[in-house]
Amino acid sequence: MTYDRLVCANCAGPVNEGRCPVCRANRERLHQQQSPFASISPVALLALVAAMAAVFLIAHHALA
Repeated sequence: MTYDRLVCANCAGPVNEGRCPVCRANRERLHQQQSPFASISPVALLALVAAMAAVFLIAHHALA
């Protein structure tokens, strides 16, 4: 989950701006929980999978 669209219940501001202590604490918690692939867009992830599949197919045909 990304926090760029979350709204704080304490100050009604965007969590990513960190206006109050609650925002800052939640922003830090969410930042620590993010996986390495969380910042990659779905299109980039799909392109990476397609590139890996192409490399696999090329290697498979070269060895056959």
